[in-house]
Amino acid sequence: MNTQLFTYTLHLADNALILGQRNAEWCGHGPALEQDIAITNISLDLIGQARNLYAYAATLYNDADKAGQAAFDKLLPRPWKAFNRPLEEDDLAMLREERQFRNLLLTELPRRDWAQTVLRQFLFSAFQFLQYEALQATACPQLAAIAEKSIKEVAYHQRWSGEWVIRLGDGTEESRTRIERALADQWPFTGEMFSTASYELVDCATLRDRWMQKVTDVFAEATLDIPKSGWAQQGGKDGVHTESLGFLLAEMQSLPRTYPNATW
Repeated sequence: MNTQLFTYTLHLADNALILGQRNAEWCGHGPALEQDIAITNISLDLIGQARNLYAYAATLYNDADKAGQAAFDKLLPRPWKAFNRPLEEDDLAMLREERQFRNLLLTELPRRDWAQTVLRQFLFSAFQFLQYEALQATACPQLAAIAEKSIKEVAYHQRWSGEWVIRLGDGTEESRTRIERALADQWPFTGEMFSTASYELVDCATLRDRWMQKVTDVFAEATLDIPKSGWAQQGGKDGVHTESLGFLLAEMQSLPRTYPNATW
């Protein structure tokens, strides 16, 4: 159970961190000052969620006995053991390798244009809201508390991004073309959200209908059609990623890997 809880906590944290990092790429590049600030704040919210989850995962490891820690080691960065100190949240974010991350593939896709960004945020936030809602009823009080604290932020993320999907879908010919292109690119990655991995504490398949209803309602206002279901991209939950994640991690982790165990 502890190995399952540890892996699941990393999965939740990885989702938040990787999408937060992707959104952070908009800082100083947003289409307008207000939206530049909005997407940057959403990035900070997600990274804050990731910090809380990584801190809890580190606590699970540090409080485990040697046998328990050995079971966790395959998901841990190799360098940190040379530091002769307890595991820290930053180690989990900045020193793990690509195959050790368990984030959804959707979160790591390249930033591309504004339509790609806001659609991804909406599709993910609509799912994350239901996931955090379900987490509040789990037997793990720490995850329940993190979910309860975070769900207000997620509700805003969902509302903000949903309004942008409507604005682009029911806007100009150019905006509609871009949001339809984004939908065609991203829809095949949504199925992975509802494919429940062995370590997950929430049965994600049970969230699909409510997620689909939320998406359908927003798409109706945006005058967008729900794509036909097809083969879903899989692998992120098991550590098999697109090449995009490697480039993202190389940039994100460059400083702590260049100066390991540095302090400010």
